[in-house]
Amino acid sequence: MSNQTLVTEFILQGFSEHPEYQIFLFCSFLSLYCMALTGNALIIVAISFNPALHTPMYFFLFNLATMDIICTSAIMPKTLAGLMLEKNSISFRGCMAQLYFLTWALSSELLLLTVMAYDRYVAICHPLHYSTMMSQAFCSVLAAAVWVICAFNSAIHTGLMVQLNFCGPNVITHFFCEIPPLLRLSCSSTYVNNVMTTLADAFYGGFDFLMIIVSYGFILSSILRMRSSEGKQKAFSTCSSHLIVVCMYCTAVFYAYISPVSSYSAENSKLVGVLYSMVSPTLNPLIYTLRNKEVKAALKKVFIFSRN
Repeated sequence: MSNQTLVTEFILQGFSEHPEYQIFLFCSFLSLYCMALTGNALIIVAISFNPALHTPMYFFLFNLATMDIICTSAIMPKTLAGLMLEKNSISFRGCMAQLYFLTWALSSELLLLTVMAYDRYVAICHPLHYSTMMSQAFCSVLAAAVWVICAFNSAIHTGLMVQLNFCGPNVITHFFCEIPPLLRLSCSSTYVNNVMTTLADAFYGGFDFLMIIVSYGFILSSILRMRSSEGKQKAFSTCSSHLIVVCMYCTAVFYAYISPVSSYSAENSKLVGVLYSMVSPTLNPLIYTLRNKEVKAALKKVFIFSRN
């Protein structure tokens, strides 16, 4: 079989099997998208213009908010358009571009959550050495490494996907271009793709998750040794927001990408896709701001400044 791709466009099935819910889904997704953009943009602005928030924890939160915007913006415009059209088609190049940015954002968030867990470990277990261990230069290197490593990872998966043959059918049983449903449409061998996906799953689902567990194991041990109840409460409050985000995000992403392609379920995949591409980017700003007095104060200053 030649290397030429026979399919020039894909049809995103989306939620066309439930036409009675199209308007409801459109309004719901549009609301989530607006909330995600607004919430994450406010966090970026608050951290950027408030010197008190120029610390490692908020620097990483700034990067997380940026990744959330990339993740939801890679999907939502096309999804919203598809809910209003009878046929939601996407070009082959457009599909590969969506796949690249989505994979880049998702993997970056997983790796960044590990970095943020390490930051909390240093802050609670080694408070006297925090400023030296988490220097501005070191934090910049960590953030840059996250973006570069995950961009390279996404480029590998997208490049391998481009090399596959797609002879038809061309209906993607999802509302965006994702690795599992695309592999099911290929009429050529997907062995290399499956191997690389397994390796990526092992790294992000194994190494990342293990590092987070180890970090919070040390954190919990350190908190339990604290004599001050006020110190314990402050430490738990600092870490609880991050733990909520980790559990919510990792559960959805792991289910979507660690499950074997052979056991792929379109309905379950769509539900999980909504969780990590829309619900998670919307809730992240709320989780971090509702439990954080410093971010609340910074946001108030932003609103006061904008009014003046």
